Amino acid sequence: MTNTQKPEKHLPMRRCLGCMKSFQKDALVRIFRTPEGQITLDISGKANGRGAYLCRHADCLAKARKARRFERAFKGKIDDEIYENLEKSIVAPEVDK
Repeated sequence: MTNTQKPEKHLPMRRCLGCMKSFQKDALVRIFRTPEGQITLDISGKANGRGAYLCRHADCLAKARKARRFERAFKGKIDDEIYENLEKSIVAPEVDK
């Protein structure tokens, strides 16, 4: 007998800089630094440059900012304007419980 089942595809795991939990790569948002030094959001997840990952929670962005994890990941100072832009573009709206 031959096995007709396809093997499961490997899903890469990445760690959120806020909560420090590992998730599948496609569940996180990639922020990257271009070779010119600009920090921006990577929608495709494949842009050329140094990348860091984050959950879509306001708490995770706040934790990463307070602990300066983006500055360590990108080896440089991150302006407040960049954090504000990230907050507007990646954080999902909070749901009342």
